[in-house]
Amino acid sequence: MNRSVPSFQDVVRSRHSTRGFLPTPIPRGILEEMLREAQYAPSNCNTQPWNVHVVSGKKLQELSAILVDALRAEHYTLDFSFDKNDYPEPYKTRVAEQGGRYYRALGVARGDALSRAEVVERNLRFFGAPHAAFLFLPAVGDNVRVASDVGMYAQTFLLSLAARGYAGVPQAVLGYFADTVRQALGVPDELKLLFGISFGMPDSTHAAFNYREDRIPLEESIVWHE
Repeated sequence: MNRSVPSFQDVVRSRHSTRGFLPTPIPRGILEEMLREAQYAPSNCNTQPWNVHVVSGKKLQELSAILVDALRAEHYTLDFSFDKNDYPEPYKTRVAEQGGRYYRALGVARGDALSRAEVVERNLRFFGAPHAAFLFLPAVGDNVRVASDVGMYAQTFLLSLAARGYAGVPQAVLGYFADTVRQALGVPDELKLLFGISFGMPDSTHAAFNYREDRIPLEESIVWHE
């Protein structure tokens, strides 16, 4: 069956972080095809250091329950530090503005603590997605090189999803529970969890479906030398 192939520009500009999914799983053959495409991501010295655990079905439901329990118990076990307050300006302002826009898109008031807690837990319920990928890497030096390799792998996978009408959302919060995930999935301690990606078919009826973030002007991030 022939299907129209979107242009690269269309794929890049249509890709966005989706936070509401339909429960319908992606057929295994298509999923393997997209993961195979992600393997073409560049890496330092062709080391291909990504170790990806794809979780679906009943196992994903079980893992979600375990992660929600860990969140409520504040059992955080990050392999890599992350604190939004560490960002200097102008990045700190962008963080705050993104959070505010997202909560407003969901109709959550600033002082509504219960609703905000529920929104946080949605991360660990994978936003209703039928699949989640956990991206692990080996610890090498200061980990910057291997982390950048995994980041390029993740972007390639996200673009592959977008090219087929699927969607995904990278989630740093999944890395807050590295020990919990390792134990649940039987991952050895020497592999470190960078982040996870929830993915599947986007739910067009969800309140967050039309939520988008703008991009800064080119002149704010590009310096020309001629």
